[in-house]
Formats: sequence, C-alpha cells, structure tokens
Amino acid sequence: MASMSALFSPFHLGPIQLANRIVIAPMCQYSAENGEASDWHTVHLGQLALSGAGLLIIEATAVTPEGRISPGDLGLWSDATQAALARVLATARRHSPMPVAIQLSHAGRKASSRAPWDGGQLIAPGDGGWLPLAPSALPHAAGEAPPQALDTAGLARIQQAFADAAVRAQKIGIDAIELHAAHGYLLHQFLSPIANQRTDAYGGSLENRMRFPLEVFEAVRAALPVGYPVGIRLSATDWVDGGWNLEQSIAFSQALRQRGCAFIHVSSGGVSPLQKIALGPGYQVPFAEAIRTATGLPTIAVGLITEPEQAEAIVATGHADLVALARGMLYDPHWPWHAAAKLGATVQAPRQYWRSQPRELTGLFGAIRIGQR
Repeated sequence: MASMSALFSPFHLGPIQLANRIVIAPMCQYSAENGEASDWHTVHLGQLALSGAGLLIIEATAVTPEGRISPGDLGLWSDATQAALARVLATARRHSPMPVAIQLSHAGRKASSRAPWDGGQLIAPGDGGWLPLAPSALPHAAGEAPPQALDTAGLARIQQAFADAAVRAQKIGIDAIELHAAHGYLLHQFLSPIANQRTDAYGGSLENRMRFPLEVFEAVRAALPVGYPVGIRLSATDWVDGGWNLEQSIAFSQALRQRGCAFIHVSSGGVSPLQKIALGPGYQVPFAEAIRTATGLPTIAVGLITEPEQAEAIVATGHADLVALARGMLYDPHWPWHAAAKLGATVQAPRQYWRSQPRELTGLFGAIRIGQR
C-alpha cells in the first residue's frame, strides 16, 4: 500500500523526525488542578498519542499561576506541576513513539476566565479569580474591569518564567517548545496596537511592540540546548482595522528566524471582540503560505482543515510544511488513520489495534502480522 502522499511523507523539525505532516494542535482542556495535569490529561493525551499523527502539541500551559486563562489551566511553574505532567507524559510514552511538543503561554488580560462550558467570562478577584496583567490597562471587552499594566520588573519576571518552564519541559522529555503569541494572549497583546498602548520601549512602533515577545523567545532559546526546537504560534491578523496584520507578522517571523526559530504555527484573531473573521475551509492557509514564502521557515497551517484531500493539497502544493487539526481531532481521534486510508498511505497504529485494520486496506498499518490459535 505504498503511497506518494505528501501528507504522509516524513519531516524533520530540527532533530525531531516526524512520521508525517499531521500535527495535533494545542487545545485547552480546563481540567488541571492548581496547574497540575490530572487523570483527564492521561486519558486525553494518551488517546491522541495513539492517533497516528506526526506531532502532538500539549495545550497552552501557563508559565505562572496568574498567566492561566482559567483556574483549570495546565501549568508548568513548580516542581508539583512538573511532576504531574511528567507522570502523564510517561504513561503516553510507554505506548506511543509520537514526538510531543508543549505550548507555553501567559494569558495576559484574558486570564482569570471561566471555562467555556461555564460561559468563559472574566472572573472577579473576589469570586475565585485574580487581577490579570497586560501591556496596558485596557480591558479585553467593554464593561470588564481593566487589567494591571506590567512594569519592567513584571516583564523580567514573566520572561524568566517562560525560560524556567521551557527548562522544566525539556527535563521531562518534551521534544519541542511552542511559544503562544496568538489568540489575544500576553505575547500577542504586546504585538497588537489594539492591546498595547505603552509609551515606553515596549510600545508604539512595530520594533517596540515586537521587543518583549522577541526577548521572551531569546530567553527560552538561550535556556535550552543548541538545536532544541523552539517555535512560535502567532495570529497573522487581528481581523480588525488598525490592528496587527500579515505584513507585521512577516516582519516578526523574519526577526524570529534571525534568532533561531524552528517553526511558525500560523493562526489568527483573538485580541479583540470586534474581529470580523472571514471563515471558510482553510481560511488561514494563505497566511501560512505568505510567511513560509517570505521567511523560508517551516510553517504549520491550521483552521478549518477537515478533509484528507484538503490537507494533502496544502502540503503537496507548498502552502505549508505541516497541517494542524484541533477540534477535528477531538471529533475523530483516528483522523490520521482515516486520512491514510483515503490517500492510500501507511500510518502507525498500536499493535493492540492492528486487528481493526479493514480487510480491504491491507498495509494501512504497515507490514503487520497477526496470528491466533
């Protein structure tokens, strides 16, 4: 069942070899306890690790307690949070060779929110929440209490927290880091003039607005071994006039390339409730293509990529190097199997599941042998 499928061709992300071009995008689960991974994460990440994808990226993981989006967010800021995640990772690793990355994040002014199934709105400090931190004392949405603007000492503390969390991740065997500079969270807030109205060296010009995210990247890069992959997720546009846009995203990506960035994961939006997103199949792919063309960096395309033929075309035509699925993978945790079946490719499956290979798809799971008395 040999295939010339581009989607199922291997790819090197620095020293990591991915079996194919399918990435499981980071997806918040809002199910940690004091930042510590729970039994839910063992089940959730274990299931995804058996999916046959090329890379699994663990959900947005806060580098400080106040950097959590919700009280249930995963964290990596202490020995306890490190040990909890290490246990979950060890369980998945016993049964899957899939490379695992982690998205490190600080929510900024979008912190202290309820879980989506509880409405997702801001939680007041007196109601179990906390005071969010941000580039400027500007609330995310009208009617919300303003966040606290970060001073230079606060910036230094958060920068160090990103570096410390990256070291913890590397120590427990995580293969790559993705810094979260998308979806309206802290690093994106610094980039966007909608959220950043500072008058110091961290606000105003594009160079100034890029300064803190680049300093965080440099700190993380310097804290890790040479060659260890550090990439970034960015929102290519705010979908708001006068906001962050593709031209600025390209400039930011070029600056990241000069600093040793391993990949760019290209999403969009999230910094303003006023966004007007032009939704449609693969609607963010042109952004990934533009950044890939301008920088030569490996790019990950994401957003309403649901069909195997669509994902195949994105990779085969050079629009992006890798394709990420999020909700589609939750809906169909064996999406890579079904994609391989449609495209005539081979995919990895745990031996405990080999007997599920359909009779007409000999070779879907490779050169497997099953015997029974």
